[in-house]
Amino acid sequence: MSYHFFAIMSRMKYINRWSLMNNTRTENISEHSLTVAMLAHALTVIHNKKFGGTLDPDQAASLALFHDCTEIITGDLPTPIKYSSKTLRNAYKNIEREAAYQLLSSLPDYMRDEYNKLLIPNDADPYLLRLVKGADRLSALIKCIEELQMGNNEFLKAKDEILKSLQQTDLPEIAVFMDDFLPSFSLSLDEQNIALP
Repeated sequence: MSYHFFAIMSRMKYINRWSLMNNTRTENISEHSLTVAMLAHALTVIHNKKFGGTLDPDQAASLALFHDCTEIITGDLPTPIKYSSKTLRNAYKNIEREAAYQLLSSLPDYMRDEYNKLLIPNDADPYLLRLVKGADRLSALIKCIEELQMGNNEFLKAKDEILKSLQQTDLPEIAVFMDDFLPSFSLSLDEQNIALP
């Protein structure tokens, strides 16, 4: 018997983000998920090294890799619509859960338990899930910075709102990342002083 899970996952590259915005460069959920995985890993390392935590950075990265995979079925519902009312938010959560079950059904039985932990992470550490969500927001902020660097003022309000929400978060790991790494996203490659061969 043939299973379709990974062929379906490969279609993440066809689901574009920021569909209501004029983009200078289209971002799909596949590349977004990679960025969120790297950021979630980093936030978890910061949590452990600077704040004495014991969370698993690899688990954070794995959760982040799959955090938007249900959008293969649902599409990317723009944030202003998704969170415009409690009714819509709850309905979309139910749709996402159903989509996750559909995706899990495309795996052989012997793999479902492991991927269930990634697609429906009910048993994951709540703080780890908050770090993954924080990484998702950081990724959105970075996208806004990149668009503004290209002169696209369409992302100005989104950047201000996302930056404000990140500055108000009670996750100290976010503040550390923003102090130590975020300024570099406004620099050119030459300004970053990277030695290239």
